[in-house]
Amino acid sequence: MENVHILTQRVSARGEFLPFSAEHYRKNEPAALHSLLEKLQTTLNVEELLTIYANYAKQIINFSGLQFQSSLGVAQIASSDNSKPPYSFDLDINNEHLGQLIYFCQYPLTGNIEKKLAGLHSVLIYPLRNALMYNRVLKLATKDALTGLNNRSQFNDVLAQKLERCRRHHRPFSLMLLDLDNFKQVNDNFGHKTGDDVLQEFSSVLCSSIRGTDCVFRFGGDEFAVLIDDPEFTTNKVIAQRVMRLVTESNLMKQYEVTTSIGFTLANSQDCENEIFARADKGLYKAKASGRNCAKAY
Repeated sequence: MENVHILTQRVSARGEFLPFSAEHYRKNEPAALHSLLEKLQTTLNVEELLTIYANYAKQIINFSGLQFQSSLGVAQIASSDNSKPPYSFDLDINNEHLGQLIYFCQYPLTGNIEKKLAGLHSVLIYPLRNALMYNRVLKLATKDALTGLNNRSQFNDVLAQKLERCRRHHRPFSLMLLDLDNFKQVNDNFGHKTGDDVLQEFSSVLCSSIRGTDCVFRFGGDEFAVLIDDPEFTTNKVIAQRVMRLVTESNLMKQYEVTTSIGFTLANSQDCENEIFARADKGLYKAKASGRNCAKAY
């Protein structure tokens, strides 16, 4: 029996890869789509879905980059080269718009290629919708709706992980608690919309003040926390000074006379969650008792 090889030929005018034997390709297409569906059902990670999908789509189209844009943001395959012209496809299920799938290709797409891609899209959309639904629920469970910061539930999980790592690998860290001075007056005198604007501004200040290894959380109201992956008090002091400086430089915070009080403490391998939190809270109380708009260690 002769060996059968699937060969491709380049259409030089368009840079597309088409099966050398259209009949052979047509017969194997259902099996390829079934195989794709099986692999797509193994993950709820959008980037992993795109990577799996890209390996199949490259049998049809010669693209340099692949990207998916949705209400959750932008996801793309690793090493995606997006410098070539984009070709966008809306992905919809029963009047529900999932987002846009974008191929970056040097050459225009023919109607034949678009038709074959539509077949792949029909396989991709259901696993993709499941992944988007899962990530939306996950985001609601771990993110603060107003500021986009991690919430109290996520703080509890991360704190427990850091304490366990501290015990096992002797990697100390610190906890910083912050709240806003005079924030109640903003809500009382100017309304909750202005209060929300102040909270969002302070969230931006916090994100601008930390390093990539640190994590910011909002507990609710004007209560915030930062987990700092560093065992030195000097790091806490630098971050605290940066936060207070940016608050004073903010036109919005200055307009409503809002400042921040900060308390911080270092964790050790003997700590439990309640102990480290209680110490940082005492530091915050010291800052309040010292006239506010300052940072105190405990």
